[in-house]
Amino acid sequence: MNLRESRHSAHRGRVSTGSGMSELAEESRRKIAMTVRPAAVLWDMDGTLLDSEKLWDVAVRELAREHGREMTAAIRHALIGTSVENSLRIMFHGLGIEETPAAVRASREFLDRRVVELMSGPIPWRPGAKDALALVRSAGLPTALVTNTKRDFTEYGLDTLGREYFDVTVCGDEVPQGKPAPDIYLRAAELLGQDPEHCVAVEDSPTGAAAAQAAGCALLVVPCEIPVPDAPGRLFRDTLVGLELADLEAALRRKPPFPHSI
Repeated sequence: MNLRESRHSAHRGRVSTGSGMSELAEESRRKIAMTVRPAAVLWDMDGTLLDSEKLWDVAVRELAREHGREMTAAIRHALIGTSVENSLRIMFHGLGIEETPAAVRASREFLDRRVVELMSGPIPWRPGAKDALALVRSAGLPTALVTNTKRDFTEYGLDTLGREYFDVTVCGDEVPQGKPAPDIYLRAAELLGQDPEHCVAVEDSPTGAAAAQAAGCALLVVPCEIPVPDAPGRLFRDTLVGLELADLEAALRRKPPFPHSI
């Protein structure tokens, strides 16, 4: 096992996604009302902390051209926040590309190679993200990086972000299902030893927002590339610039009882 594998081996594993009992929902709500401080903050990466969605945009548009197609705005928006596997399925279906095993394999290899090239240099921060990470860390709150991006790519993002800001990191290729399934958020809360209902997730996309709420997390939404629909329990900010702990506490207070319909 190399150093990178050793560093992250404790973070990997499967996750149980059992449903909570409805009679416990109101009790959880009362506990949240009494204890406003978040148990942990769970950060998305692409589009939330790093302006890396633009790098993905370059890669998927080039991949479409490799197949003799041009990316459309609708399909590009549908890819935001999804895993590589889901992105390929959406692209192949939406652009009319025959989904043969060989074509899928070649496309995955193309994306792997191109994204590494694009992410190996400095990755721009989203506005206010660096200060927001420092604020939460200085407050002593447990933190996790929770991203649909696979581990190899995430390591490049962590080179920019700084690993010291996160107690754990969970990637899309380390859980049974990526976002919008709740697995990745449930796993992060499990690794931190926290109840996801008392954690605040920070997301930028509809896919990520759905995953966080499906896990029972409170949610702060800071949209980036595409709008995120309003829904019960979602607190919105235009930017992370000027983020305060009070904003995270407000997100926790806004969270509806769980389970609920989103």
